[in-house]
Amino acid sequence: MAGRIARPARGRVSAADRAAWQIWADSQAQSAFRRAREREEGGDHDSAWAWYERAHRLAPDSAVVAFPLAMARLRGGDGQGAAHLLRALTGRFDFREGWVALAAALLMAGEDAAAIAAGQQALSRHVPSGEAGPLFAQLAARAGRPGWCGLSVSGRLCLGGGAPPVTVLIDGQPLSDLRDGGVLPARWRRARRVEVLAGGAPLLGSALDPAALQRIDGLVEAGPEGVSGWAWHPADPDHPPVLHVRDARGRLVRRVVAAGPALGSDSVLPLARPRRFAVAAAGLPPGLLHVGGPDGRELPGSPLAVDRGDACADDGAARPPPSMPPPRVGVAIVVPVHGDRAATLACLESVSASVGDGVAVIVVDDATPDPVLAAELDRRMREGHIRLIRHRRRLGFPRSANDGVRAAAGCDVVLLNSDTLVAGGWLAELADIAYGAADIGTVTPLSNRASIFSWPGPDALPGDPPRPMPDPAAMRRLMAAARAANRGQAVDVPTGHGYCLFIRHDCLAGTGPFRADLFAQGYGEENEFCRRVAEVGWRHVAAPGAFVGHAGAASFGTVRPALLRRNLAIMDRLHPGYGALVAAHIAADPLFAARRRLDLLCWRRGGAGWRHAVLLVTHDQGGGVERVVRERARMWRAKGARPVVLRPTPDGCRLEDAAGDAWSATPRFRLPVERDLLLAVLRASGVDRVEWHHGLGVDASALAAELRVPYAVHLHDYVWFCPRVALVDPSGRHCGAPGPADCVVCLRAGESLLEGAGPVPARLSAYRARSDAVLRGAAAVWAPSADTARRMERAFPGLAIGVAALEDDRAIAVPMVRASARRVRVAVPGAIGVEKGYEILLAAARDAAARRLDLEFVVVGHTSDDEALMATGRVFVTGPYEEGDGAALLAAQRADLAFLPSIWPETWCFALGLAWRAGLRAVVFDLGAMAERVRRTGWGTVWPPGRPIHELNTFLLSYGRIGAATACPRENRETSTLHPVHDLPTLDLASGPAAPGGGTR
Repeated sequence: MAGRIARPARGRVSAADRAAWQIWADSQAQSAFRRAREREEGGDHDSAWAWYERAHRLAPDSAVVAFPLAMARLRGGDGQGAAHLLRALTGRFDFREGWVALAAALLMAGEDAAAIAAGQQALSRHVPSGEAGPLFAQLAARAGRPGWCGLSVSGRLCLGGGAPPVTVLIDGQPLSDLRDGGVLPARWRRARRVEVLAGGAPLLGSALDPAALQRIDGLVEAGPEGVSGWAWHPADPDHPPVLHVRDARGRLVRRVVAAGPALGSDSVLPLARPRRFAVAAAGLPPGLLHVGGPDGRELPGSPLAVDRGDACADDGAARPPPSMPPPRVGVAIVVPVHGDRAATLACLESVSASVGDGVAVIVVDDATPDPVLAAELDRRMREGHIRLIRHRRRLGFPRSANDGVRAAAGCDVVLLNSDTLVAGGWLAELADIAYGAADIGTVTPLSNRASIFSWPGPDALPGDPPRPMPDPAAMRRLMAAARAANRGQAVDVPTGHGYCLFIRHDCLAGTGPFRADLFAQGYGEENEFCRRVAEVGWRHVAAPGAFVGHAGAASFGTVRPALLRRNLAIMDRLHPGYGALVAAHIAADPLFAARRRLDLLCWRRGGAGWRHAVLLVTHDQGGGVERVVRERARMWRAKGARPVVLRPTPDGCRLEDAAGDAWSATPRFRLPVERDLLLAVLRASGVDRVEWHHGLGVDASALAAELRVPYAVHLHDYVWFCPRVALVDPSGRHCGAPGPADCVVCLRAGESLLEGAGPVPARLSAYRARSDAVLRGAAAVWAPSADTARRMERAFPGLAIGVAALEDDRAIAVPMVRASARRVRVAVPGAIGVEKGYEILLAAARDAAARRLDLEFVVVGHTSDDEALMATGRVFVTGPYEEGDGAALLAAQRADLAFLPSIWPETWCFALGLAWRAGLRAVVFDLGAMAERVRRTGWGTVWPPGRPIHELNTFLLSYGRIGAATACPRENRETSTLHPVHDLPTLDLASGPAAPGGGTR
């Protein structure tokens, strides 16, 4: 893929723009990772570290990138930085190298107790590698243990750290003696724990976890040729897995060793070493096959059959009654359980608190490896809270669900995931909907995370914040709101969702169980069931009057992507057109009205207690404008006003409650058709003033007029008189804000915000006339700098503009003066596109390379074409950073100065303050607010724009070398007192403007 990222069209950022950016970021991350590996293999560890950092910033969720970066940090002496990454990785993935590296990083960081705990995890659940022995010995000594222990996949005991003679206990029973070489008897494989003691004290690593040590990850699939797949031992990646193939009666059919490397295994685990295997159909018996390890645990995808059979409903399948639903029967809630003790117990507590005594709760313990969870389930069973079914080995969700359904024979059944939360009224609402029509077979509630049943929309809507699992208080609030907004409503859907699926008893009768023979551990089994029963006339509906919280995406562990791909392919084969059916449902969005009712009710309830509200109208392109809006919202909230943010969407706009939480509503409005509804919501919200932060998007002045409230305009660029926004012409140069004739030439040559047809001069005149009317109609107009105010006043003579800075430059420590004796390193902070000086930077890098200057650049952020810059050999680009990390990242580059090459007159520029906070003097062009601020503080110097690049480079080189700035005269022109953004004067908009066009300076 080309290095340059396509620039979004002027206006709204579309879903296609976001997708294009993600494709670009992925491509750049892969390139950076490849370069890091090349440099690492060549022994250039410092350079490799930098490239790994870049790859991580471009792909922050990639574990494959994060682990080698952690190792680079560890090798470079950054124990804290390595531990930060490794804690997150080992929280997601249980892998040997991660725990060993975490222990080393924590030890380096001086966190001995945490390092010992990490070493315990490394030994108790993984086979120790030889090179880690000295580390384990050091940890054992610091822990006061008599040594350390481990266990191989073959059962051989490993001892180290000077361990004396030991005693071994298997599930509490001591061994009289060990076999030759320290091999444990075969019964260790089915044990829960193996303890290794010396003088009664446990060694580091004890108690060992046999289940974890033997665990095999992988996937098995069936095809016409037989069964095949991949597998590996996460506890000992060097050990080839031995797999057992058994028939439906459990008899051993074949042993097969997974040997060769498996490509395309979809494993997301760092350092995964999957190995392929295959068994020809000719050697396999007919019927169901079980493929798993010697300990009896099956691989994901097992059981399966080479001859998969038909997927249609049985001939005797129960059809819906012809007219009226049958009499109601009892309800049983079936909760399959395996791990995640905290989530499981929270789920069961919420069920107990929300349903009556007459409802059976059937928990199917699918061989949980957690003895504490198992004991808690036993207690609940003894006390009569649940009925408990326990599997001796893990069978997967479909078979667990089938066991629960069989135990609930004759009852309506609710399948409920163990990572859900429910609140009062949920079950009654589902039951009422289920019996609302004769042919309703299944009912699914809304959720924060449930694909087509998600709120605020199906899956993630562009720009919407992610919806986490609600806490119990939020869960009660959402359930109450859903029932108040949508009680009794039913909406047809193509399928139910297994996270919470109410199935009527007469729909279950005769339709056959969930297809465990097809879907193994799970995913897709409920969809197949729903389409199967739909073929005999049953309907599936959503109940938007019920809301159930769902954590989601935790099932199936590291093989989740592979299992999803496998099962989706099965679903598409069995029910052709299923994917298109779901896509058509999403496009039609029949749940829109129900979601809208929930949105508006939650919005209204979220406004309770606020005296009034302020509407902040902005764009959806992030950047400095977003930061200002966020700070302004914080200020209004502190002053007792509800801050309401309005952003454009592809078909209208959405509202955000900046005083709300992660579960607050974000109602959307399709404009112009729903303009009246938007206005009604804003009036009901108590909006009594409007802040207009950007002209891209919704017309805030028109909204204010219809609301009959005053508005203030906050200037962030020159969109008010420049339809190209930033006073940059199509050639990439600052135009100098010339007269109308030159503007017409510019606008004819490039894209702009001019709308409609007709001569450009007339359209430009109308554009500026409208801006003039809007600005003069404002109660106040605010600029971040005196330079911005002067430029706007030249375009709109007589317009009164107040000046209020966005940061308090006086609060920043004076940057250090550095004198470099080495190659001068110049830091360029921010997102560098055309207006931010990309072409200047590229030309400077090429000149530095051509003249072999001792000059290099590091972009702390990203650019419109990273690859072209880095190809010069004089630029490194770190990749994007989080707002709070910028100053530290900038300081870490050990630069001699900062250069901000913006070619347009910035109205503020947060990157300049970032450079100063990182201790760097700044070189800027003599343009806009940056030049104004540099002159005022003296923390850098200005350079005339338009001078030849070779002169600029010569100056940067000398400026970085001499370590002292040229004297910068203080600006004598009128400037405002600096105010931090959160202390900006509160505008008394209700009193109206002091003069036409707004406030005074």
